[in-house]
Amino acid sequence: MIIKKFLGKTESEAVENAKKELGANIVIMNVKNVKRKGLFDFLKPHMVEVTVALEEETVNHEKAVSADVKAAVSAISEVVSNMNNAPVQPAETQRSVPAPVQEDASGKKENNAIEEKLDSLQSLIEQQLQKPEEEKKEEEKAGEDVSETDMFMKLLHTTMLENEVDEVYAGQIIEEIEKVNKPNCPFDFALANTYQKMILKFGKPVGITPSEKGVKVVFFVGPTGVGKTTTIAKIASRFQVDEKKKVALLTADTYRIAAAEQLRTYANILEVPFRVVYTVEEIEQALIDFKEYDYILVDTAGHSYQNAAQKENMTKFIHSVDDKVEKEVFLVLSATTKYRDLISIADAYKEMADYKLIFTKLDETTTLGNLLNLKLYTGASLSYVTHGQNVPDDIENFNPQKTVKRLLGGKN
Repeated sequence: MIIKKFLGKTESEAVENAKKELGANIVIMNVKNVKRKGLFDFLKPHMVEVTVALEEETVNHEKAVSADVKAAVSAISEVVSNMNNAPVQPAETQRSVPAPVQEDASGKKENNAIEEKLDSLQSLIEQQLQKPEEEKKEEEKAGEDVSETDMFMKLLHTTMLENEVDEVYAGQIIEEIEKVNKPNCPFDFALANTYQKMILKFGKPVGITPSEKGVKVVFFVGPTGVGKTTTIAKIASRFQVDEKKKVALLTADTYRIAAAEQLRTYANILEVPFRVVYTVEEIEQALIDFKEYDYILVDTAGHSYQNAAQKENMTKFIHSVDDKVEKEVFLVLSATTKYRDLISIADAYKEMADYKLIFTKLDETTTLGNLLNLKLYTGASLSYVTHGQNVPDDIENFNPQKTVKRLLGGKN
C-alpha cells in the first residue's frame, strides 16, 4: 500500500499531480488547505494538500498492514478527533436531536429566535412588507385585504417550491400552519410554527444502531452511481477509528470490479477484513467467521429498479440473514436525482425490504426539497447525508434543523 501527499494550487491540480506519479487508480483519502512556509510566504495563496492511497499489486492482503498504512490510520484518527472544523459531530451528540424550541437555564431559546429569522428569508419578507404607497393604494382599489401574515405565507410557499419541495407537500404544510395561525398574528409567529412543523415532519434521524446480541449486518442498497461504496467507507471509518468497533466489509457488487477494489483499499487502510461474496452460502459463512465482530457492512450491486430478476436475487440475498442475526437496510440515494425517479427507486426497493434513507451529493445541488419529499412519501427515517468524496470527513447525521432552515430560504 502506498500512502502519499501531493500539493497543488487547487484540488484538481493536486489530484492530477498524484495521478501523474501513481496512476489513475488512486483513492483520495483527505483534502485540506495548507499554508506555505518561508519568508513572505504568508502573502502567497494557500496550497491544497491531497492525501491519496494506492494498493500495490504485490501486497498480500492477508498479511499485517505496513507501517505506511498504520501511519494512514493514525492520520484518519487525527482527522476524526479534530472534527470541530468538519460537519460531523461527536457520536454522542449526533444521536440527540434537540427539540425545535427549548429554553435553557437562563431562559434563552435554543433556536436563537428561529435561527435569526432564517437570515435571508427575513430580509426578503421585510422588503415585501415595505411596499411603496402607490402599490398599496392599487391593492386597496382592487379590494384586496392582504395582511402581513398572508403575504408571508404566500412567500413561504413560493420559497418551498423554489427549493423543489413537491407542490402537494408544500400546500399541506401551508394549510396546516394557516389553521393554527391567529388572525392578524405577526409573521414571526407563523415562521416559528412553520419551522417547528417541518422539523416534526422530518422526525428524529436514526443511524446505525448496535445489535442487542451478536453482530449487526448492515446492507447498503441503491442504484449505481449514488456513492454507496464511498459512503460505506466513511461509516466504517467512524466505527473503526472513532468508536473503536470491530468492523468487517463485504461486497456483493460483482459487476463492477473497480467498486470492489476501492472498498478493498479502504479496508486495508482501516485494517479491517474484506471479502467478496457471490452467493447466499458465502454470506452465511461470513456470519460465522465474523460472529465476534460488532458490524458487518455489505455493499450491494446497483441495478435497474425495472429489472425483475435482479430485484428477486437482491431480495433473497438481503433476507438470507433473517433469523440468524440482526440486520438493517439503508437505501442510498443522490440528492441530485429527479423526484419522479426517486419515487420509482423507492417503490422498487420497498418491495425488497424496509429501509432507512441516506442522501449523498448534497454538495452538488442547491435545493434540498427531495429530502422532505422522500421522507413524506416513504415514511422511512432519514439517517446520514454526505457532501463530498473525502473519507471520513464528508458525512454527518441528518440534521432536521439545518435542513429546514435551508428549505425556508435561510443560510447554513
